[in-house]
Amino acid sequence: MHFEVLNIATDVLTQVTPPPGGGIPNPGTGEAPPGSEGVLTILKWLAWTVFGLAVAGILICAGTMMVNNKRGQGGEHAGALAWVLGGCILAASAGGVVGALV
Repeated sequence: MHFEVLNIATDVLTQVTPPPGGGIPNPGTGEAPPGSEGVLTILKWLAWTVFGLAVAGILICAGTMMVNNKRGQGGEHAGALAWVLGGCILAASAGGVVGALV
């Protein structure tokens, strides 16, 4: 039953003609305006800095875990590592998030 409904819906959608003018425009495929090379350079430097800080944050968390484990403490730095990894995920997906919102 469900497959029949999906097949009918697929048939209907494939027969729909696109609107005049070639469909919905996609502004994400445009070209950068003149003079934007400086802004792109700054964004690349910022991304490089953020990923450098992410690596430093993971190394600091690892070192703190090792020192506290030697002292008999531990466990509370797993939360710090989770925050650092969350920041890494957010930084890595920044372009995709902005692309999805635009």
